[in-house]
Amino acid sequence: MINNFTVEATELTRLYGGREAVSNVSFSLSKGQVLGFLGPNGAGKSTTMKMLTGNLAPSNGSVKICGIDMMENPKEAKALIGYLPEMRPLYKELTVDEYLTIAARLHRVSAGNIKKAVEITKERCGLAHMSKRLIENLSNGYQQRVGIAQAIIHNPMVVILDEPTVGLDPIQIRDIRALIREVGAERSVIISTHILPEVEVVCDHVQIIDKGKLVFNGAIDVLKKQRIGNKLLISMSNPPSADSLLKIAGVTEVEVLATGQMRVRFAEDVTPAEAIVQAAVHNNWGLHQISPDQTSLEEVFMQLTYQDAALTAA
Repeated sequence: MINNFTVEATELTRLYGGREAVSNVSFSLSKGQVLGFLGPNGAGKSTTMKMLTGNLAPSNGSVKICGIDMMENPKEAKALIGYLPEMRPLYKELTVDEYLTIAARLHRVSAGNIKKAVEITKERCGLAHMSKRLIENLSNGYQQRVGIAQAIIHNPMVVILDEPTVGLDPIQIRDIRALIREVGAERSVIISTHILPEVEVVCDHVQIIDKGKLVFNGAIDVLKKQRIGNKLLISMSNPPSADSLLKIAGVTEVEVLATGQMRVRFAEDVTPAEAIVQAAVHNNWGLHQISPDQTSLEEVFMQLTYQDAALTAA
């Protein structure tokens, strides 16, 4: 049986002084997938990244990169990974060309291919016109591009980026996200972040970690579906009583908001919008807005990361 997984993490656990910083985290990743690893600060994201890259040994569990066990064959496994930690490993006194040449050597690119690898990587990362510039004189955004360039210069199967857009301005963030999507088209990419919109924009799969445990693991479409939910936001000039709306088939709950709008919840597999419009016209309710009421990403995140606390309190 052929195994197509580029990353397999099985029951990853890391103890610090008897406390579980990461607890039984398991997931797999295939080529062409971009995984967003999301969680509040201190949730265990960076610890997990360090275990995936072989920079930190797990207290329990295993990591396989393209079927190669990280603990048993660390050199072979690490050779297939490109890694950009949150603190960029840049030698700022070097030029872009000098630094990427060293990075290529460290990643064991053959001597005859180093120059070509540097040129291709600079082109991909938008650094071709920065070749002779000292890294310390580059903007924050371009320094981040250099950091990503060193992670992909050896054409790894798996690219792991820890907080890749932290501290960047909006234009730099847009450019780095576009670069991540491009890299992810032909490799497997894992990005660790606590920036919620970033996951929706860049990733096709998402995991949310809280207090060292996975609280969500699924496709980005599943997370988006959780946002949409079964709610409508309605505005009317002559709003009826909540009881009148509750008589409409499928409507299960009506909430009157401080703005004067009404939030209507409805049952699964039911779409009462058309019936509400018909009733509004028939009864002269003066309907002027009816739209899906999306739960914000922040609300979904809060629901997922604090449900354990609520269960514990109960």
